[in-house]
Amino acid sequence: MGLIVAAPRWNRWLSLVLAMVIGLVMAVTVGPSVLPSAAAAAAAEQPVVAATKSAEPIGSYEVAPVHILGVPAISVASPVVSQQDAGPQASQRAAVIEGNLSLLYEPHQLCDQGEAIAEALLEGFVLGGPDKQRLCTGDPWSVQGQPGDLRVAIASGRDGSIRLEARLQGRNVSLPLLTVTEADAQLHGLSRAQLASRWRQLLQRRLRHARFTEQPSQALLRLKVTLVLELVLLASLSVSLWLWSRLRRRLRDRQKAAREYRELQGSRAQLLQGVIRLLFLAVLVQLVLMVGLAVAAAPGQIPLAIRVLLQPLSILFKVLGVGIAALAVRLLVLFVLRQWVSNLAVPMVERARREQRYHNLMEASHRLIDLAFFAVLGGLVLLDIPGVRELTAGAWLAGGALLGGLAIAFQGLLRDLVAGLVALLDDHYAVGDVVEINGITGEVVDLGLLVTELRTADQRVVVVANSASQQLLNHTKIRSGVDVVIPLSTHNTRLDEALALIEAECTAFAADPVSGAVLLQAPCVRGVSHVSPQAVEISVLLTTRTGEQWAAERALLRRLVIGLQAAGIPLARTAMVPNS
Repeated sequence: MGLIVAAPRWNRWLSLVLAMVIGLVMAVTVGPSVLPSAAAAAAAEQPVVAATKSAEPIGSYEVAPVHILGVPAISVASPVVSQQDAGPQASQRAAVIEGNLSLLYEPHQLCDQGEAIAEALLEGFVLGGPDKQRLCTGDPWSVQGQPGDLRVAIASGRDGSIRLEARLQGRNVSLPLLTVTEADAQLHGLSRAQLASRWRQLLQRRLRHARFTEQPSQALLRLKVTLVLELVLLASLSVSLWLWSRLRRRLRDRQKAAREYRELQGSRAQLLQGVIRLLFLAVLVQLVLMVGLAVAAAPGQIPLAIRVLLQPLSILFKVLGVGIAALAVRLLVLFVLRQWVSNLAVPMVERARREQRYHNLMEASHRLIDLAFFAVLGGLVLLDIPGVRELTAGAWLAGGALLGGLAIAFQGLLRDLVAGLVALLDDHYAVGDVVEINGITGEVVDLGLLVTELRTADQRVVVVANSASQQLLNHTKIRSGVDVVIPLSTHNTRLDEALALIEAECTAFAADPVSGAVLLQAPCVRGVSHVSPQAVEISVLLTTRTGEQWAAERALLRRLVIGLQAAGIPLARTAMVPNS
């Protein structure tokens, strides 16, 4: 147990990476024998209906590529004008031709696992037939073999057509591959015979290489090389993870000690953080290389492996492009907001508030731009995933329905977002305001897109959802004010003298350079506001600069209490219940 507890943390990373590599190796082992064969079988059974080739219109022709082991070999064409008399489209032709070519190098499985076992039991133990006559195993059409057994020849039909066909050693009947059409010849600028000769040489060379690649010995060699390279990358990845984890732990331990942390702020800290970032980047690169090698081990998947390897570089360019666009939008928003905040037509009393809103709008716009940046970047990255661009309209509709379901599931977050934008644009409150939301009073320290953070007087932080504010009181918007209540004793018979004293003290308070600087107008003595068996309340209204009302209230009360006590005017002795 002690060994388990004391094990370093990087062992968990190593276990995770080892599990990923095992999964990749299983994909390499199973994928070449099942997935490509199943796909090819489907193409062979329904070559025209299942055609998903992307054809590009070029002038008067529709052009589609023909692949061998995933690599484009030739391009076939069909006329765009008068297609009814011109035969099948280029995409359909390309799918059929690829199916014909794949018969020469790719093993096709027409049976599922149960049918293959049943056939093996029947032919092996009951009938005792030869292996060559089995449909589910081996080469049912007698077209597989060594690379040198294949020869591509040109044949002419009675109707004047020129065909390319495969002639195999030991097979009496040629296997038709494709017909060179007039559209093909016109697009390439050659006669049909010249184009057929060019295609014959190219297809023979490519098909022999494909047959060589599909040999069991070559598949085993690819698997061995892939495993060796994967193990080397795994060892390198483990070392990188170990160093990365150790350096991060060292930096975190140093940051815990304030003295060492101050010493770490120099060049050593920057160097250490730079090494940590480089190691993290190396880990990502090694993971991508491992995935690319695993994909490349499968026959015909080298283009996909190259796309996987180029994906990080493509993402980097997308990040740079979208980042530059986001920076440009930020500069534009900054320019507009600066013009808005520096508008001279705004009254002087509202300029401070507009400056406060300027910083708030700037922070919120940055968050919205960052959110849009990640959304656009995520969409561009998803579009580069193989197969996403080829999704049908039904798949996109299903995705829209899924997004609608997610919107319903997360409608609370959407409501908070809308409420936050409304509070921001309609200037309900801003960062720095002292507000009361649902009975909780505090200073707004952050107005986010979803929540608002308040810091109360006892320094606690309260997080309130933007849509949860049923009652909002803003104490510091543009100007502030407070109703100062002076409770006098009910036994006081010198009420007029008390009111005159309060008036004089308020005038002196407004004339004082320190206290008067925070006032927007002189204190207004409103007289007796409430009478109860406990006290006679005198109301004084203070109007101050934003957020200065409570300090002014305390200063005025101090002055009034001292003045009333000096004049011998008694205050109420019983605690009062504040009037609403």
